[in-house]
Amino acid sequence: METPLNQNYWDTRYAQQQIGWDLGTVSPPLQAYFDQLPDKTIKILIPGGGNSYEAVYLLQQGFTDVTVVDLSAVVIETLGKRCAEYLGSGLNLVHQDFFEHTGKYDLIVEQTFFCALDPALRVQYVQHMQKLLKVNGKLAGLLFDRDFVGGPPFGGHAAEYQALMNTSLSVLKMEPCYNSIGPRQGSEVFFIAERLEEIH
Repeated sequence: METPLNQNYWDTRYAQQQIGWDLGTVSPPLQAYFDQLPDKTIKILIPGGGNSYEAVYLLQQGFTDVTVVDLSAVVIETLGKRCAEYLGSGLNLVHQDFFEHTGKYDLIVEQTFFCALDPALRVQYVQHMQKLLKVNGKLAGLLFDRDFVGGPPFGGHAAEYQALMNTSLSVLKMEPCYNSIGPRQGSEVFFIAERLEEIH
């Protein structure tokens, strides 16, 4: 019987520190992307944010509106304690199922969230991203360009990601990642997808 990827599953993983995907720092490709963003006032969402080193980095660089959504109450509580200085002054922590989240964002950051979802939810993922993005808003981040046995993480490949994203967004970039951390060299793609029009 398959284990449901629900709150209890993720709470247990975080409580027991079974978080092999956790880099312990901001991902270098995302850091490089953040460093070239000119507007520090944009509204940013990090779904399935986990320990959210990316959120902390953004706030340290002067970004003023960063929201982290995660299904795990354990990780949201831990993050709240670790990042208490930013609560109410740029950081919003939301304990919620991503698919129930509402709002409008200029940038949504993908970092090991897509690969943690049941692949059956991938179409719904892209559709919900479209709803959460402002017109001309961007979904940007990293995806595994490889297969895995079992999961999570669940893998895939650039061509299928591009086709999937283009059903609801416009892919601006989908290319091999040149600055991945050592263990992920050659197995990640960096992508940027944009929402182009209003939903009617």
